[in-house]
Amino acid sequence: MTELAPTYRTDAQTRLIWALCIASVVIYINLYTVQGMLPSIAEHFDVSGAQATLVLSVTSFTLAFSLLFYAVLSDRVGRLAPIVVSLWLLAASNILLIFAQNFDELVWVRLLQGGLLAAVPAISMAYFKEQLAPSFMLKAAAVYIMANSIGGIAGRIFGGLMAQYLTWQASMGLVFLVSLMGVALVTYLLPRREIKPARIQQKVSLFRKIKQDVDGFWFHLSDPQMRLAYIIGGLAFMMMVNQFSFIQLHLMADPYGVSRFQATLIFLCYSSGTFASYLSAKWIMRFGSMSIFRVALCLMVAGTLLTLFDTLVAIVAGFLISACGFFLTHSCCNSFVAMRATGHRAKATSLYLCCYYLGAALGGPYLMIFWHKAHWAGVVMGSLSLLALLMLTLWRLGVHQHGSVILLTKK
Repeated sequence: MTELAPTYRTDAQTRLIWALCIASVVIYINLYTVQGMLPSIAEHFDVSGAQATLVLSVTSFTLAFSLLFYAVLSDRVGRLAPIVVSLWLLAASNILLIFAQNFDELVWVRLLQGGLLAAVPAISMAYFKEQLAPSFMLKAAAVYIMANSIGGIAGRIFGGLMAQYLTWQASMGLVFLVSLMGVALVTYLLPRREIKPARIQQKVSLFRKIKQDVDGFWFHLSDPQMRLAYIIGGLAFMMMVNQFSFIQLHLMADPYGVSRFQATLIFLCYSSGTFASYLSAKWIMRFGSMSIFRVALCLMVAGTLLTLFDTLVAIVAGFLISACGFFLTHSCCNSFVAMRATGHRAKATSLYLCCYYLGAALGGPYLMIFWHKAHWAGVVMGSLSLLALLMLTLWRLGVHQHGSVILLTKK
């Protein structure tokens, strides 16, 4: 199967970038609004604060594995249709949250939403690489990651505001309306036709198609550098997103005793990550991915340790530093995977994001063990163990890249 380079139109490229960035904001508002409402969820559904964190973990779990499905589907039917259909179904699914009567029903709806949330992150980077000129690619990826950060901040702060002033039913009704407006705007902005690379048409049996899909996933999994990039993203997100869940519980307890909404203001620390994401493309081109990876790791370690001083100033400063390091890591992984994937691009991205969100799903129960043992100091200890594994993985990636350079030099 051969492909010809498509002809790019600037207006269509701009509309696509805007559409997928807004779609990303919608996705992350729907994913993370509940994280800003954890204390309210615990009270409304009569569960513990730590148990309420499972609402985010189960969604991340189904999201992780649904990414693989959308990668295959988009290779079969195109990038546009799965994005549009999943977004409209996601908006409609919020109606089910309004009528959730108990915690079990809430968990089941969030499991369903995880499957619908996966389409945009699974397809976006492959969509960009196919539809954008190469000169647009790194900038589009950086802006897209920045939109992820904005959506994450907006969702959590939005959730905190609603938890403070609205009932559960009113809150979910508002999420439904916001999602509906966002999805309508995305549908309007998305180019009506995809610029599809020309392909040699050939009839392929169902068995052959399945084998091609399996081979596509295996192609990337058999690449040691790709595997390490997947592990790096998963470990970083395993720590970062769940730290933000447990710090809310810490800030609402003595000696701080802040309100629900005040606790969610810690998510404004994501703004340092938003800024770092925007500049990441320039830094990666200037210094290289490995240098940025190492700086990012140092930032995450320093920020996590700083929170042990256990003052509001130290906690805020620590999370600002950690968020900057995390989003630099995420941006490096995204661009590394997108640029290294010479074929089966959606599968490459979906495998990375599968590991990324699987890390988020596993991180909640993992850090909960440390929380029950020693509260916030325990969470820091659990986080440092993950960062130690991340350091080892980065070292292995550096070894593989150095070996590749030597091999190319000899050739």
